[in-house]
Amino acid sequence: MSKVLERIVNRQKNRKKRKYYKYILSFLFIVLLIVGFLAVRLSWFSALPAMQPSPGNVVVVVVEEGMTTREIAELLYEKGIIRSVYLFRVCALLEKLDNSLKAGEYMLSERMFEFDAVRKLASGEISSVRLTIPEGYTVEQIAKLLEEKKVGSAEKLKNLAKDYAPYSYMKAVTGQKYRAEGFLFPDTYSIPKVMSEEQLLKMMVNQFDKHLTSELRDKINNMGWSIYDVVILASLVEKEAKKSEERAIIAGVFINRLKKDMTLQSCATIQYLFDAPKAELTIKDTEIVSPYNTYRRQGLPTGPIANPGMESLTAAIYPATTDYLYFVADKQGKHVFSITYEQHLAAINKVQ
Repeated sequence: MSKVLERIVNRQKNRKKRKYYKYILSFLFIVLLIVGFLAVRLSWFSALPAMQPSPGNVVVVVVEEGMTTREIAELLYEKGIIRSVYLFRVCALLEKLDNSLKAGEYMLSERMFEFDAVRKLASGEISSVRLTIPEGYTVEQIAKLLEEKKVGSAEKLKNLAKDYAPYSYMKAVTGQKYRAEGFLFPDTYSIPKVMSEEQLLKMMVNQFDKHLTSELRDKINNMGWSIYDVVILASLVEKEAKKSEERAIIAGVFINRLKKDMTLQSCATIQYLFDAPKAELTIKDTEIVSPYNTYRRQGLPTGPIANPGMESLTAAIYPATTDYLYFVADKQGKHVFSITYEQHLAAINKVQ
């Protein structure tokens, strides 16, 4: 009986030993795998400098606002900046910078170390800032935007814009707020990190002049209008129109009213007088004494009330031919156009 027990005990001991050795071997196997992987990775990293391109082999990469780490990694991979999307994301996690990558325009070398790319994007070492000026922004809104993006002083830009006029068609008119108003072309700009406020104005005004083609200038001459007056009209269209297809019609309405010596009565010209738009204008607002108030002033306001985009400029130069003299917007921003005042009153009742 004792021998049987002894054999049983020995078998159990042998089983435990085999299990123990199995665990040891498994552990050693995993360690060897990890060491092997690290050795391969280390040798790969050590070979990278030899793979680096010559200086000057640089790629411009634009990282947009709101892009995720994965989207940025895929962009860099497509541009040939990094070798691995996965490794870039791992580096960003290890550096705790995955939520710190900044938007902007970067000058990056091809086949960079992933760690270097992560650190550069996290530090914001941008060559320039991508800045979009929306259609219809005023000088004051543009100045505020530049300051928010840390590419200029709002106060300096506004002070310069009062008298800035490198082109002869930018008239100096009594009572105007900003001589540059209307000529700061809405567009997406690549702004270098070091740029003065005057250079910023020059860049936007030059872009306007570039878009004012010889064909458009000839058409303005044939209209018997000045470029300045067309820009004023375009700025009214920009602020009044919410639908692209209505811009030329609205321009036509304003021209029809001018021909009949009617006041334009554009609410947008009243809104231009306030620091911030009012939800609803009052009768008292329409009585404000100002050369911009088209409820009191005959003809166009003294100057543009915004910086119009290309669609509004084109609409002002090629207005629709209609008999409309009135328009009113519904709650979705679509306008109802009318020929008579009675029709206009009925349209107002309908959209309210």
